[in-house]
Amino acid sequence: MKLLNSTTGWLALLALAVAFPFLAGNDYHLTVMSTAYIYAIATIGLNLITGYTGQYNLAHSGFMAVGAYTVGILTVDHQVPFWIAFFLAGVFAAFLGFFVGLVSLRLKTHFFSIFTLCVGYIMYLVIEKWESLTHGTVGIIGIPAPPDVAGIDFTSPRPQYYLVLFFLVASLWIMHRIVRSLLGRTFMAIRNGDDLAQALGINLMRNKLLAFMLSVFFAGLAGALYAGFVRFIGPGVASVEHTFDMTMYMLVGGIGTLLGPLLGAIGVPWLTQYLQVLQDYRFVVFGPLLVILVIFLPYGIVGTYMNRKRRKEALREALAAQAAAPAAPRNVTPISGAKGATHA
Repeated sequence: MKLLNSTTGWLALLALAVAFPFLAGNDYHLTVMSTAYIYAIATIGLNLITGYTGQYNLAHSGFMAVGAYTVGILTVDHQVPFWIAFFLAGVFAAFLGFFVGLVSLRLKTHFFSIFTLCVGYIMYLVIEKWESLTHGTVGIIGIPAPPDVAGIDFTSPRPQYYLVLFFLVASLWIMHRIVRSLLGRTFMAIRNGDDLAQALGINLMRNKLLAFMLSVFFAGLAGALYAGFVRFIGPGVASVEHTFDMTMYMLVGGIGTLLGPLLGAIGVPWLTQYLQVLQDYRFVVFGPLLVILVIFLPYGIVGTYMNRKRRKEALREALAAQAAAPAAPRNVTPISGAKGATHA
């Protein structure tokens, strides 16, 4: 874990991801990994508002569906070029997030989560019932694949994999820049306490709203990638179950960390794939595994490691400070009767 959190570890992960298509046994493995990367992008966005800002948004999958349907409606019904629709998907998700956040962020703690849960369900109902726009339960069929770039055909699994990997790397880099900046520290100050953040002069509503919009922007881009990758979307994309899946990825990997959601979004789907041999009993095995993980690694894999590392560093600094402190002089008290014994 120490290696993974270093620059060398990140470069090793990137090299492994680039080499994966040559190591994969078939195209199905590429499809599973590409889908995991797409949900990793959405999970990174959810981690920004939940892990770094402390607001648990249960409508996140709804905004992912907004991005997917933006691409589907614009390309299929209005013949808009794919890449224009792709970038409009993130912008429209952030635009919608502005109005949702403007209302929901006035609430705190579980009240905010309950409100966003209702918003997510409303999004699902709108997608299912507004047949003239979203095609209802039939869904949108025939979404075009991303057009060629520099002669690369994105209709086959391997180029699609590298396209999704490119956007995943870009999302991680952008998120790294955000959380390491003054803006990221502002988000973390809000997470640690609204009163403390206000005492530092932080505008709570403005920064919470900005975090919310950035979060759903990543969800919209992930949905746009999903639409171009799968080529078909239905109302199920907006199901709150996908938000719970992304929450599980954060908890397994480590909420409020950069590496944790990535590991969770990749590791959990592959674990469920390998447990498919158990068929109906795979959840009987998967459930206790999650319980054990929560018991022994309550902050996730990366989060638990980071907490232990901080405790060790704090202990090492305390011992170093104690060793560097000058020794206190000893007050020697003469033994009673010693003087008289000498004269004797």
